[in-house]
Order: sequence, then structure tokens, then C-alpha cells
Amino acid sequence: MVMLVFGTLYPAYYSYKAVKTKNVKEYVRWMMYWIVYALYTVVETITDLSLSWFPLYYELKVAFVIWLLSPYTRGASLIYRKFLHPLLASKEREIDDYIIQAKERSYETMVKFGRQGLSIAATAAVSAAVKVTQTPS
Repeated sequence: MVMLVFGTLYPAYYSYKAVKTKNVKEYVRWMMYWIVYALYTVVETITDLSLSWFPLYYELKVAFVIWLLSPYTRGASLIYRKFLHPLLASKEREIDDYIIQAKERSYETMVKFGRQGLSIAATAAVSAAVKVTQTPS
């Protein structure tokens, strides 16, 4: 519950305020937070499985999120500028290519399943129509 409030609801409200007031400085701050928080969420999913037994694990997670949020520590900005931005900039082309390939594959898969679904539906409709015409009146 604490993570939901501090990690998601509080930043979402202040992101809304930044967009509403068109405050570019705050808008950039919250965009950096959301990028870092997205990465944190992925890492957290993995570490929860392997490190949740560690003493004070959940308390450390809460403290980390508060550190990310704090206007005094500017944790999210620090992580974004020192690590994420350089990493994403160096891998941007590869990431874009991967996303394009994934979109193409997902489209092809959807078309394939769509065709199979239509084929099954058509077969079922024909089968039902044949049964209706074969029943004696």
C-alpha cells in the first residue's frame, strides 16, 4: 500500500499538476521519474523473487522510492542522467529495431489467429446449418 501511494499515486498527481500548469521543469522532472520507476518496477519483479527474504527488504524498497521522489535528493534525476540516459542513447537504434520487429510479429500473429478464428467460426456455422437442415420436421 505504501509503495502504491508513494511510488505511483503521489507522482501521478504531481505529473498531472506539471502538465496542467505547463511547467516544463516539473514536467521533465516527472518524466525522468517515470522512466526510472519503470525500470525499478522491472528490477523489483525479479528481485522480489530472489531477495524478499532479506531483512528489511521492503523497508529498503520504500526508502529507495522516497529517495527517487525527494526534491532534495533528486534521486530519479540522478539515476536518469548518470546511467539511464547514456545507456538508452547508446542502445536507442537497437531498441527501436527490436520494437519494430516485435510490432511486425504481433501484427502477423494477430492476422494468423484472426484467420484461424474466422475459419473455426465458419466451420461451426456451416456445421450448425447442416444439422438444422438434416433434422426431420
